[in-house]
Amino acid sequence: MTANDRPPIAFALDYASVEEARAAARLVAPSIGMVKVGLELFVNAGPSVVSLGRDVGLPVFLDLKLHDIPETVERAVAQAASLGARLVTVHASGGRTMLRRAVARAASEGGDLAICAVTILTSLDDSDLHDVGIAGPTSEAALRLARVAFEEGVRWFVCSPAEVRSLRTALGKEAVLVTPGVRPASAAKGDQKRVATPEQAIADGADWVVVGRPIRDADDPLAAARAIAGGIAESRSEGSRA
Repeated sequence: MTANDRPPIAFALDYASVEEARAAARLVAPSIGMVKVGLELFVNAGPSVVSLGRDVGLPVFLDLKLHDIPETVERAVAQAASLGARLVTVHASGGRTMLRRAVARAASEGGDLAICAVTILTSLDDSDLHDVGIAGPTSEAALRLARVAFEEGVRWFVCSPAEVRSLRTALGKEAVLVTPGVRPASAAKGDQKRVATPEQAIADGADWVVVGRPIRDADDPLAAARAIAGGIAESRSEGSRA
C-alpha cells in the first residue's frame, strides 16, 4: 500500500460506538485511504472492531501505542496480525529490544502488518518532556527515537508536522511518515500543540496525514474529507512542477 493508491488520509474513528464509526467510515470512504481505530473505540468494541476495515474496503491503522515489556508487546503484535490490521503503533520509547521483537513478530506472522513507531505525541511540547525527564527539545527527541526504531527495523513512523522534514532527511525514502496534528487552516487546534495544515505536512515529506475532528465534526464530513484530499492533491501537483 502506498500513499498514491488513494488519498493519503487516515481517518481517525474517534467515536463512542462501532455503529457510529462504521457509518462515518462508509460515508467518507471515497476520499480517504485508511481508517484509524484508537483506544476509545477499541476499548468499547473490542478486537472485533478491526473487521470494520473489511466492511468499508480500507486498511485498518490500529493505534494502540503499545508500550510494555518486550514479551507482552510481541504477543500483542501477533494478535493484531491475526485480526488483519495493516498497522499497529508502538511507542519508540519502549526501547530497542521491544522494537526489534515487535518487528520480528510482525514479519513472522506472514501477513501485511507493519509496526509503526510513535516518536513524541503531538500533545506534548518541550516543557512536557522536561517534566517527565526526557531530554528535549521535542524535535531532537523525536529524531533520536526515530533513529533507534529505524535501526531496529521499523519503517513506519508517527511524528508531528514539526518533525517531518528532519525525519525525512535522516531516514530517507525508505521511511513512511504518518503525521497527526494536521488541521485545515480554519480549524481549531484542540489539544494538539505541534500542528500544520495537511498540505504543508505532505509538502514537508509526510506520506500520510491523520485527520479526525475536522472531518468527524464537520457539517458535511464527506465534503470535508474531499476538500482535504483535494488540497493535498493540488499541493502535490504544485510540488511536482516546482
